[in-house]
Amino acid sequence: MATTETKTKLQNYIGGEFTDAADGATEDVLNPATAEPIAEMPLSTAEDVDRAVRAARTAFEGWSTATPGERGLALIKLADAIEDNADEIADLEAANAGKPRHAFLEDEIPFMVDNLRFFAGAARCLEGKAAGEYTEGYTSMIRREAVGVVGQITPWNYPLMMAIWKIGPALAAGCTTVVKPAETTPMTTVKLAELAGDILPKGVLNVVTGHGEPAGASLVTHPDVDMVSLTGSPETGKWIAKAASDTLKKVHLELGGKAPVVVFDDVELETALETIAGTGYYNAGQDCTAATRVLAGKGVYDDFVSGLAEQANGQVVGDTLLDDTTLGPLNSERQRERVEGFIERGPDNAEVVTGGKRPDLPGFYYEPTVISGLEQDDEMIQKEIFGPVITVQQFDDEEKAIEWANGTRYGLASSVWTRDVGRAMRVSKALRFGCVWVNDHIPLASEMPHGGYKQSGYGKDLSSYSLEDYTEVKHVMVSLG
Repeated sequence: MATTETKTKLQNYIGGEFTDAADGATEDVLNPATAEPIAEMPLSTAEDVDRAVRAARTAFEGWSTATPGERGLALIKLADAIEDNADEIADLEAANAGKPRHAFLEDEIPFMVDNLRFFAGAARCLEGKAAGEYTEGYTSMIRREAVGVVGQITPWNYPLMMAIWKIGPALAAGCTTVVKPAETTPMTTVKLAELAGDILPKGVLNVVTGHGEPAGASLVTHPDVDMVSLTGSPETGKWIAKAASDTLKKVHLELGGKAPVVVFDDVELETALETIAGTGYYNAGQDCTAATRVLAGKGVYDDFVSGLAEQANGQVVGDTLLDDTTLGPLNSERQRERVEGFIERGPDNAEVVTGGKRPDLPGFYYEPTVISGLEQDDEMIQKEIFGPVITVQQFDDEEKAIEWANGTRYGLASSVWTRDVGRAMRVSKALRFGCVWVNDHIPLASEMPHGGYKQSGYGKDLSSYSLEDYTEVKHVMVSLG
């Protein structure tokens, strides 16, 4: 990345070299906290994508046949480079993604570093069935081999962390990658490529920037891409699944969520309120696992509505570079208008307890909001708002709580709040979600999988399950005669 007097000039990273788009076209990247341009991004063409895929294909043979230890060492070095450059990366992410800088530095950077180090070790520990004689006169063995060239499309809410979640298992497995970041948040992914340039062989990691059309679509439909991984909306995921079917690509999809937070009457109120508000408003609610859909028992419903309103009013909205800021802006004016649309279309039964409007600030901020009185079929319950809006519903019994919690098209993450161990076990079993937390929300571990049921997609991020997703299983059978 080169810095001009007013804007940073970004470039694609293809085959170990930084280059402009083939036709020289660019687009401004904005700081969502100020709405001012901070970078100039190449608008990649189908030609740029093709060059990146060819570079990845050329690098695949050498990278996939490197030992797991060699690939793991490269990932460890990349983790170290991110850790060593954490302050610069945090500056970029705060400016480009509108994240409170201190939260990114304290929460996301350590987890990304840990994630790469986990996959560096996991690459050396893949397991399969034991070799043996399952047919007389033959020895069978199982090999796990890299899928090939992977096209990876990352979202704007966690630009760098989602890139790490994708490249970690892919590179550990021996795949080579072409990463396309979201068009509004490319800066830290380009910085990642810059750091990787001194560590990874040329062509192992490539980055192309631009819009879904033509860059993203060209990557998905390219005949020499063996697998596509997306973190994004269900609509985009469905399009990718259909488009990838023409060449029978493997598809890995994490498609958002509408996490139910099921709170029973015996909950420890103060801790629950603080945690749920903290994880509901984290990253301005732009998180597919955010604690923004609360279902509260009738005994605590009123206390939860008023308590969450107090928590919302206690959020510090403003400058993303200040240490006490807890709520930054939304990603774009388009996203803010989307959030506003939910509130404006709200049914008569909905009550805006607090928030629900723009603060008097530059950029794309929106007040932390609490909505009560909603019914199960209301739009704000059924669709992902993806903003700092927490809804609260009242349920009468455990059966109704489970029914409503499961009653959306999503199935990514959820949480249950109760002191009753038996109830916690029953409800966590009944919830149709890829992750259920009990008496907490959003803690993650590199060793544990993250992925959804239903229209939240398929395939896993994190853990050895993710590593397996980037491999093919081969049976080798040897005659003993």
